[in-house]
Amino acid sequence: MAGMVPEGQSFVTSSPLQFIPWMSFSPGLGSPFPWLRELKSEERGLYLIHLLVSCANHVAAGSLENANIGLEQISHLASTDGDTMQRIAAYFNEALAYRMLKAWPGLYKALNSTKISLVSEEIHVQKLFFELCPFVKLAYVITNQAIVEAMEGEKMVHIIDFNCFEPAQWINLFQTFNARPEGPPHLRITGLHEQKEVLDHMARRLTEEAQKWDIPFQFNPVVCKLENLDLESLRIKTGEALAVSSVLQLHSLLVTDDEMHKWKVNSPSMSKTDRSHRVLPMNQRTLGEWLKKEPVHAYSPSSDLASPSPLSPLSLAPAPKMGSFLTALRALSPKLIVITEQESNNSGSTLMERVMEALNFYAALFDCLESTVSRAPLERKKVEKMLFGEEIKNIIACEGVERKERHEKLEKWILRLELAGFGRVPLSYHGMLQAGRLLQTNNYDGYKIKEENGCLVICWQERPLYSISAWRFRPYD
Repeated sequence: MAGMVPEGQSFVTSSPLQFIPWMSFSPGLGSPFPWLRELKSEERGLYLIHLLVSCANHVAAGSLENANIGLEQISHLASTDGDTMQRIAAYFNEALAYRMLKAWPGLYKALNSTKISLVSEEIHVQKLFFELCPFVKLAYVITNQAIVEAMEGEKMVHIIDFNCFEPAQWINLFQTFNARPEGPPHLRITGLHEQKEVLDHMARRLTEEAQKWDIPFQFNPVVCKLENLDLESLRIKTGEALAVSSVLQLHSLLVTDDEMHKWKVNSPSMSKTDRSHRVLPMNQRTLGEWLKKEPVHAYSPSSDLASPSPLSPLSLAPAPKMGSFLTALRALSPKLIVITEQESNNSGSTLMERVMEALNFYAALFDCLESTVSRAPLERKKVEKMLFGEEIKNIIACEGVERKERHEKLEKWILRLELAGFGRVPLSYHGMLQAGRLLQTNNYDGYKIKEENGCLVICWQERPLYSISAWRFRPYD
């Protein structure tokens, strides 16, 4: 990670940071130590991590005055134009501030009442992410190969795309199907998206390409979000071999309102007892080592409200919507489902669990984006602010049904799918080879693909960031 001390190297012993206690600032001091701005990148990065985690502890404890001091100190060092850690800190700082602001619903609503959220901008930034980083491209390549192998010999194929906005995936599949010895199947694609204009564009583009490759083709648009999908609108026909592609969509069904009563809003009227807090103990070690090894001793309102930690591999948070959806999907008897999801456990019930997990995950994402795109382009900043930044804000600032970014790791997806009656389909070595070729051809250095339990994980360096798993309908015994 940019700004990280090389592994095995100790923190600079001559650093002025060792001479002051962490978070020992007083209100109203502004930027009390001019040398803060003179810190080396790795020193500043470590210091920002300490400030962020300490500030998050204050927010979790409802200690708003101390949290406000922390936010101010972070603001002096964070920057959306700085190195990796400065940029991450800027977005985490904003997310913590939003969480504090929600303590005053009137103020929060007033400040956000004129905010304009354009779906066209969201689509634009998704396309930028597709272009700048290889993750979605790799998911498409691996998904398509799995579909081709599963549909060998099939004459009528129906594919459901849960996030239908990028024609490139299916254009590539047309070419592969056209090269089949037995010729291409009759292909129908049902595309989901909340914007009709996006689906209209997909229909035109894919119909043109299908004609070019002489493939019998139909496009069925369904205008809605996945969470509102009525499976009847998919219009499944008898005799079709059904495949489903879900790229970074299924986690939206993990949203639940069962935590609403647990969340104690950090209100100014909280008692002094409720405002008590503990700051995470800090050791002088490198940023990477600290993020990886430091145990979380975080504030928790009360033990009786705490649910089993989602960081435990086999503990599944209740998700009624996900359960009913998978049951209904299984009833369609799909021959193949390919699921790509973020490889992160940030669906935790406590703020500190989510802060720690999100810091790890997004540090790697910011780092790989930094290595792929130079710091100057506006495109990179758009992806960081409008995609990563909004996800961070949702993970940290929101609770209950508002918190939609509830990512889970592969081990939990495996458990959920198996419990719902699906059987795993091992992803082929040929798909891995194609994905590796894509990385090599485009000079995507630092990215790796690993096999795990018949599934694949896409890594930045050694850190898994996205998982891809394939499933099929499994008849009841």
